[in-house]
Amino acid sequence: MNTTQGGASPLTPFLGSGTRRAKFGVTPRRAGALPRVDGLLAGAAEVDITPPPGLPKAGYSANAHTGNGFHTRLRARVVHLRAGEVSMAHVACDLLGGSSVLQHLVAAAVAERTDIALAGLMIGATHTHAGPGQFLGTDFYNTFASNKPGFDPDWTQYLVDRISAAVVEAHDTRVPARLAIGSAEVWGLTRNRSLDPHVHNDSVTDKRTDPQRKWVSVNPDLHLLRVDAIDGQGTRPLSALAVFSVHGTGVPQTADDYNADLWAYVVNELGDRIETTSGTRPVVGAVQGTHADVAPALRPGLAGHLDAQRVGRGIGAEAAALWDHLGDDLDGNPELGIAFREIDLDTATAKAGVTLPRRPAVGAALLAGATENLTPVIWRIPPFAPGHPKPHRRDDPHGAKWIVGSRWLQPIVAPTRSFPRVLPAQVLRIGDSVLAGLPFEITVETGRRFASAMSAELAAGTRVIVASVTNEYSGYVTTPEEYGRQFYEGGHTIYGPRSQEFLGAHLAELAACVTAGPVTDESLRSRSWNLQVKRYLTEVATGRAPQRRFVGSATFTDPTARASAWWQLEWIDAAPAALAWDEPLVRIEARDDAPLLEGGRTAWVRLTDDQRCDIEVTHHGEEADGHRYRVRWFDPTHRAGRQYRVVLVANAGRTETPSPPFD
Repeated sequence: MNTTQGGASPLTPFLGSGTRRAKFGVTPRRAGALPRVDGLLAGAAEVDITPPPGLPKAGYSANAHTGNGFHTRLRARVVHLRAGEVSMAHVACDLLGGSSVLQHLVAAAVAERTDIALAGLMIGATHTHAGPGQFLGTDFYNTFASNKPGFDPDWTQYLVDRISAAVVEAHDTRVPARLAIGSAEVWGLTRNRSLDPHVHNDSVTDKRTDPQRKWVSVNPDLHLLRVDAIDGQGTRPLSALAVFSVHGTGVPQTADDYNADLWAYVVNELGDRIETTSGTRPVVGAVQGTHADVAPALRPGLAGHLDAQRVGRGIGAEAAALWDHLGDDLDGNPELGIAFREIDLDTATAKAGVTLPRRPAVGAALLAGATENLTPVIWRIPPFAPGHPKPHRRDDPHGAKWIVGSRWLQPIVAPTRSFPRVLPAQVLRIGDSVLAGLPFEITVETGRRFASAMSAELAAGTRVIVASVTNEYSGYVTTPEEYGRQFYEGGHTIYGPRSQEFLGAHLAELAACVTAGPVTDESLRSRSWNLQVKRYLTEVATGRAPQRRFVGSATFTDPTARASAWWQLEWIDAAPAALAWDEPLVRIEARDDAPLLEGGRTAWVRLTDDQRCDIEVTHHGEEADGHRYRVRWFDPTHRAGRQYRVVLVANAGRTETPSPPFD
């Protein structure tokens, strides 16, 4: 086993090699109180993590399609805070979830360059279902979360390198700052996709009422961290972090492109509005709240980028209004605190009178799928069909769950060691708020119970924000009542009916820790992984690359109910691995008939590029003279007498190439 404490990555021996398993470990630097600083220092950074085509996508399991390019780019955004004796960094990624591998390897990579330790590094996610998998810390989810199995060390190292660089940049560029955290309610853009289990909660006292009433079934709370930098000219926007509860399933599972789903539009709308009013665009990130049973309120039959855009922009507009409101609450001297615990289920399955099952188990209801993406035929057949709990369960630690393949056969296919065995729990105190992160998808009512358990240990008035899929992906967690109904969420709660109580007790203890002192680090002394390797991030092709050239002429497609209008153009280029997909590839330019400049030519002006949400770039196979690509420019502007062109940006040694004009 390769072990590191800073320096070379523990994945180095497995990069590009033919090994079938990656066995590696880390010994993290323990967090402690740092030399006290007065006031607040903050930094922010953003990196593109869009990969080349060819990686499996995580979230829709076997129903997903391998990525063939991008519609909206994937990014990681970092906000770094340093105050008092505490240093922390929050990373918001356009991925299915956090990852223990990423958290530990990024912490090791930045250990010598920053004062940020593992306990102060939180890696959250938008939970898009259209980003690559294969970077998680368990064989089970590297296998079953995506449409293809395995852990890809090259892709994982790419993520570690990019995220580490962003954390270091945020640390190195930190400046005096002020911050504020606030909350607002967002209605009408989300719905509870699993109403039957939700209304069986004891907290839903009047079950005769419409269960879709807004105060019952969804979590409307939009939380926003606003950070402003202080410089000689006054203040300027530095960073924003939004936390909201809605699944990243606005784009259907049949889509081939990588995308951040509705979250791309949330972030873009918030950033645009701040830039419009202030003249400065901050680093804007977003992560999931308690979203496990919450879906976007899409119009029936209209899943896709157009409706995801409608929902995302609506949330982003509310976030922008909240940003403006927080301008009067900025604090230059907030108290920070860190409490981090890694729960080792091989040695600690009991807490507060609750003992989790020794072995995790997947329920039959998981195979039927969630209600907006049901598995054909299977979802109608008991015991897979939602709402068919096991009637006899007295001695079964998994209660009402029908175990797929039975409790005897499932361990053969999915041994205990393949599941998450270490559960990270983290609480960050930021001023008068605490942000709690767990590696599960958390239902609305479960989140409320977590917040209640934590509030009992915090000062009155402390805002409690609960975030899902943080620092790893470990399935779902429901309340005992929801679990007893055995819908998708309960079938995917792998540690039994009392998981919520067990985890809530841990969070309450961590909440007490951030109240009592600045830093509590209960990470394990060392961590190790043994993961099945499968490679998808291909090496750069060798040999002479073809000359870039456009194929055919631009074509226009009228809008439909599911997609805006678009211009489309194809071109021939080098192999996907020979291009830098995390750098600009395409921009759109326009020119008018008048006024004429010297020489009788009009000037080309940039309209948009692939850093926003309206350009899709996809790969469509290899041909005799190179690889074919397609660009689509969605929702294009039109004006009489105007011409347009696509420009292939200089990238990875490829020269800039404009297309012929079209109109």
